[in-house]
Amino acid sequence: MMSGGGGGDRFGPEPGPIPPRWLHCPRKSTLLIGGKFLAFKTPLSSKFDDQVSPEHRFSPAMLFSSMKSYKVKIGLWIDLTNTTRFYDTQDIEKEGARYVKLKCRGHGECPNQDQVNAFSDICDKFIRKNPLEIIAVHCTHGFNRTGFLISSYFIIKEDWGVDLAINMFAKAREPGIYKEDYIRGLYELSGDDPNEAPPPPQLPDWCKEFDDSTLDDDGNNVRGNKRQERNKKDPAFMEGISGVTPVTQKEKLAEIQRKIQEMCGWTSTGFPGCQPVSMDLDNLTSLRDNPYKVSWKADGTRYMMLIAGRREIYLADRDYSIFQAPEVEFRQKHNLIVHLSDTLVDGEMVIDTDPTSGTKYPRYLIYDAVRISGRDIMNDTFHMRYERIMTDIISPRNAAIEKSILNKQKEPFGVRRKDFWDANIHYTHKLLSPSFKSKLCHEPDGLIFQPESDPYVPGKCDLALKWKPASHNSVDFRLKVVKKSGVGMLTKNVGELYVGGFDPPFAEMKFTKLLKDYHNKIIECKFEKGQWLFMRERTDKSFPNSYNTALAVCNSIKNPVTEEILLKFINDQGYKKPDRDLMPPPPAKKPRT
Repeated sequence: MMSGGGGGDRFGPEPGPIPPRWLHCPRKSTLLIGGKFLAFKTPLSSKFDDQVSPEHRFSPAMLFSSMKSYKVKIGLWIDLTNTTRFYDTQDIEKEGARYVKLKCRGHGECPNQDQVNAFSDICDKFIRKNPLEIIAVHCTHGFNRTGFLISSYFIIKEDWGVDLAINMFAKAREPGIYKEDYIRGLYELSGDDPNEAPPPPQLPDWCKEFDDSTLDDDGNNVRGNKRQERNKKDPAFMEGISGVTPVTQKEKLAEIQRKIQEMCGWTSTGFPGCQPVSMDLDNLTSLRDNPYKVSWKADGTRYMMLIAGRREIYLADRDYSIFQAPEVEFRQKHNLIVHLSDTLVDGEMVIDTDPTSGTKYPRYLIYDAVRISGRDIMNDTFHMRYERIMTDIISPRNAAIEKSILNKQKEPFGVRRKDFWDANIHYTHKLLSPSFKSKLCHEPDGLIFQPESDPYVPGKCDLALKWKPASHNSVDFRLKVVKKSGVGMLTKNVGELYVGGFDPPFAEMKFTKLLKDYHNKIIECKFEKGQWLFMRERTDKSFPNSYNTALAVCNSIKNPVTEEILLKFINDQGYKKPDRDLMPPPPAKKPRT
């Protein structure tokens, strides 16, 4: 809610307690952000003086006096707190500043798009009319909500990159935005992949005064988790599959998203699934130091699946859109009549094509599990988790199908466990062979190496490796079709390719009629014969790869881990299991008598 000044505050003679962690929080930024914004914690009126010793007091008058000493005039004062009890608004207006109230909740809930737009528009109009005055912005502590909206202004109105905006705020008000949700939110706002956002800085000491998890930043009691997801407007499930619908009812959507995150122990926003990293010449050595399992990398779509009960099968994609597949069924292993519940698995959807008839069969391939029948198995080894996929999920389901308890004909897709093998030279070579690829009914585009003895890791996992042949190395760009002209040249269309965290185009590609339908969409491209070539639209993603990811792919193109290098390394230096992990020799035969 937004309002102007006038009328003063109405908190009466008892203002309530000072906000949590306010006392030792630094008063204001040491610099003006972008030369226009002053960030500061909320001042408190004299009604709080009996709770605050003189050396820690901070009133509106003190801030105005400080700025006057620097010959700086505050022309606009924006209050982002979700309360009116901290000071009297008349104390602002009598100094000649315009007061604006823009209520933002805080406590892990980023300002929404309407608030971002309102803040940016108000500030933009003020700066145009009053170029010599500054804008003073505060929330309770002057870090997260304040930093988010000031950074948003520069991203939207000044076309700053997200990293520049975040770093400029941090330079002026150390340590900067210190909550991960807000940093990820800025990445989403700028069109960058939030999974590529840097980790938040270490919490400042003043922020660790006491546990106030049941209080919001303004000192109000709150219930539960107030994280706010930024949901895609028109989510679409994998093309070619019917009987799966998006969950759009807000309360239901938030409930499922939160449940999946909690099962993964994920405290941020967005998709919590494990994210493997690209193999390069440096991390290739992990195959020497750790036991791995290997499988083919399918050219499908990633989904986590929550099995909550009968007709409550939910799939979460990389954008963290949620879809419901009510006709898919699972059964408990000890009682095939009872539906499986409280289970979370990870996998990918593929479309298998019968080579003889051409008939297409959608299948969900489960390759990992987080929770089964209420039991948290995240910290089990991959080997143990993988075995339980078969014993607790696939085998009971197959038994129910055989006994006609479950009718798979009405299901929109089949379900299987994806196969993994020891990552030795024999199986790795086999997976790369033409004979194996010909037996697959869908397109492979590389290999996945899964650490065998490690727990399930939500988010980026440096030990989980994905390998692609040089011909399949690709980058997900945001395409912008633009007209280019110059002296002595005709106007022509070109495709500018953008990545996250980098303002100018990362590269260009030749315009074709095919590209006109993909303007401002995410497209996957490969680099071939000195140019980027279109492969497909990434309908499952709303963000391009980050600048660092794009650089890593370019590096892998220049210095690739080729199939020959990979096989030679595994053969010569691959992890060798100790004798105790190998099958025991057969017992010696007794001599005949």
